[in-house]
Amino acid sequence: MTQGAVALALAAFAAVPALSEIKSGTEFLSPDMRRQQADETRNPAFFWVEQGRELFSRKPTPDGQACVSCHADPQQSLRGAATHYPQVDAATAKLLNLEGRIEQCRVERQGQPAFGYESPELLAMTAYLGSLSRGLPVEVKTDGAARPYYEAGKAFFERRQGQLNLSCQQCHDGLVGQKLRGDTVSHGAGTGYPAYRLEWNDVGSLHRRLRACSLGVRATQFDYGSPEYLALELYLAGRAKGLPVETPGMRR
Repeated sequence: MTQGAVALALAAFAAVPALSEIKSGTEFLSPDMRRQQADETRNPAFFWVEQGRELFSRKPTPDGQACVSCHADPQQSLRGAATHYPQVDAATAKLLNLEGRIEQCRVERQGQPAFGYESPELLAMTAYLGSLSRGLPVEVKTDGAARPYYEAGKAFFERRQGQLNLSCQQCHDGLVGQKLRGDTVSHGAGTGYPAYRLEWNDVGSLHRRLRACSLGVRATQFDYGSPEYLALELYLAGRAKGLPVETPGMRR
């Protein structure tokens, strides 16, 4: 390795923060956006939370069972549930995020067709269930059965991709705090998703944001719920361990 290559490698290593130094996206918002995110009457994403609460209590068919039939008093029984996702499903050994678990319940327990990724119904349900864990620390498992998925997500994060030959790490570790198109580059923690983004004028999932990043570096955009993005979601959640869930967040 040449002297220059060694210097670059050392610089890249120095740019990698300790996990305890990872900050949530809220830390990079303007003071006004922080106040707006915290205020349920000013954060537009709470419309989705309300829709999710209504869906949770509604029977899918006249003779069907509503979610609340199994999960009574969700403010208590599901408080903290979102902090554990993504997680490995014990029955299938597959990695599921919160969206995947909702869809699994809908298909297998309620006998209904899946809502579909990024549908208004799934965004609303995910925003509602995520909001029940607001303020609680992320506690995903990254060892045991989850370890291979976590390592795959880490490899994705560090791998250079696309025509711009950039990795997630180069921006979300090496350029944190710097400006990009008027926004401030953050550590890329997904603790606020589903989130209302000003550029979307809408609520969207973390995978929608990941697809936008892939497009930004002109790399392959994987499908919503793809193994690649699920693994990356777990890695990001692992980096965010201990940070509070902020769903529904607001982002530029």
